Order: sequence, then structure tokens, then C-alpha cells
Amino acid sequence: MKFISKVFWGLICLLFVVSTLLILTGNSYIFKAVANTYLLGRSGPSIDEKDIFSSRKIDKGVHQPWEESANINSQEINEKYLKEFDKYGTIAFLVIKKGEIISEQYWGEYNNSSLTNSFSIAKTVVSILVGIAIKEGNIRSVDDPVGKYLPAYNEGKNSELTIRHLLTMSSGINFDEDYTNPFAYPAKAYYGNDLRKLTANYRVTEEPGTVFKYLSGNTQILQQVLKEATGMEISQYASEKLWKPIGAGQDAFWNLDHEDGNEKAYCCIYSNVRDFARLGQLYLKKGKWNGNQIVPRKYAIQSVVPAQLIEEDGPQNNRYGYSWWMFNYNDQDIFYARGILGQYIIVIPDEEMVVVRLGHKRSKVPGAKHPADVFTYIDAALTLK
Repeated sequence: MKFISKVFWGLICLLFVVSTLLILTGNSYIFKAVANTYLLGRSGPSIDEKDIFSSRKIDKGVHQPWEESANINSQEINEKYLKEFDKYGTIAFLVIKKGEIISEQYWGEYNNSSLTNSFSIAKTVVSILVGIAIKEGNIRSVDDPVGKYLPAYNEGKNSELTIRHLLTMSSGINFDEDYTNPFAYPAKAYYGNDLRKLTANYRVTEEPGTVFKYLSGNTQILQQVLKEATGMEISQYASEKLWKPIGAGQDAFWNLDHEDGNEKAYCCIYSNVRDFARLGQLYLKKGKWNGNQIVPRKYAIQSVVPAQLIEEDGPQNNRYGYSWWMFNYNDQDIFYARGILGQYIIVIPDEEMVVVRLGHKRSKVPGAKHPADVFTYIDAALTLK
């Protein structure tokens, strides 16, 4: 009994020491991370965490409902695809062709009004907002130096940084994009409470505009640029210039680092599958919605063209533009937005098709340029008429 008592009090002392060190070193966010992952039986974030963070609303305007095909859901998805859907925890699958919903399915407790986390689809939304800010005259061009809006980027190598470099993930900033290290930028940004202070700790250390290196902090800097350029919080700007004009059906919510704080621009917009699909339809139509050119046509087109960069391992970049991913599949040029747990907005221009898949996870193949499951959703959609 004495041994057990010693072990118990030893553990208590150890926890006290570790907790004190975390607080003293500015890493107290670890407590929130552990409470919302390991203590809930998970090793990472969930699609249903809207209410554990503060958020800012993206107000909807007048709803413009989707047209539904007379034959909606008349074809069942092939069983071989449904097995893959189940494997990766699909919760929603929506296919729109020529502006009409032709297939729409949900799993579990989810439905067409369920709000779930976009994760890195938010990066694409920020890119869209940059295009709108250019149209509105708030930003002159993607080649504006970041220092024009943020004085901290007027010094040293930081002064070489442009908006284009942030959009194309070629900033040369020394962000540590490690999703397994609890002390790296992604975990600190997600669970911490001061994004501006955190992001300011990183600097341009390599030549910008040369190498494609996916870094969430790049988009967080764009949040600051947009706020300075427009004089509005990006949630408010998104509401007025994007969400209302495209006729979203529901208010969306953008998680913040703290109450009345900064949007987690690199992730964390909560919306539903039908409203996410509007973003794909907007770019399918090259920035136009029902005759209204919301995003400059030239900007929208350039967004889905691979940026002139090289990959870290040497070859030419052929998969990333202005915060949109892309590839050629079966002789079709396809572009898409994606989130880390298998959130996809897929645009297939030759078919006039937008496919949205939401779920709990995605395939992870080391070294792969794209998640393998994205091709399953494309194949499944293309079998539908």
C-alpha cells in the first residue's frame, strides 16, 4: 500500500511540474489540446468542434436555393464506392451538374443543414476574398508587397514577401508545418489564443517565390493583410462580399483564437455541404454567380493554374495555384479545395460538375501528391447522370 501511495503522489508531483513548465514556457494551450483530443479518445481534431472555440458569424443574405434535377437520386452509388465512403467516415456527398443537384446523400446524424469544419478549405476562401479585394480596389494586385499592409514585413528578407507568395505557398517563411508535433505551428495556432503574436515569431528565411511548401501560417498572414486592406474582419468581409452575393442558405461561423479575436484563417469555417458547393460553382463559372462577376475573371482563372514553382524534392509544381489544388485525371483538368479530414470541393469543368464530400478522415499515403480517396469521389460522381 505504501508503494502505491508513493507512486500516486509521485505522479501528482510530476503532473504539477509538467503543468508548471507548460505555463511558464507559454505552452498552456496543451491543456486544451489534450482535453479535446486524448481525453475524448481521439489523437487529433474533430469536424464537430465549433463550440469549443469562440467564433464570428458569416451572415447569410437572401437565400438562392439550388435547382434540383427532376431525377435527383435516381441512380444509386456503386457499392464498390460506398465501401470506400464508409472506410473514410463520409457524412455527406453532393453532386451538382449544370447547376442542378443530381445526387445528395448523408450518413449518421448529419443532414443538409449540419455545420461541420471546413479545415483548410478556409485557405481557399481566403484566396477568394483576396480576389474580391482586388476587384473592390482594396488591394492593387497579387504582387503587392505584404509590407504595404503590415509594417513588420518591411524589414530584412520579410520585405521580399508578396501576396502572391502567400497565396501560392512559396513564402520562404520558417513555419514548422508538423501535424504530429504538439509544439509546432499547427497545434499552437489551433488550440492557442493569440495568432498574431504566434505568427510574428516566424520570418522569411528562404527566397520567396521559388519553392512550393505548404504552410498554414501563410494564410494567417493573408488574414492580417485583408483586415488592414479592407478595414473589416474577414468574416464580415466574407459575409458582405461573398456569402450574401452567392445566396448561401445558412449563416456560417469562423472560429477565432479568442473572443472578439482573429479568425483562424488557415482553417475552421463551419458550414453545410450545399453552401460549400457554392464556392465550387462560383469558380466553375470563373468567378461569376448568376451574372454577377464576384471574383475577377482573370484572377479566378489564374487561381486554378499551377504556380511557377518547384517542389521541395525538385520537380515542377503542377498541383497548386492560388490556394486551390489541381491535377489531370483521365484527360480531364480538375481543381479542388481540401481539408485535412477529407473535406473536398471538387470542380470538373468538362462535365460542368461540382462534387462536395465531407467526412471524418481521408486516405494518407506517404509521399502522395493528392489523397487517394479524392479519386474515389470523382469516379463515383462521374457514374451519375
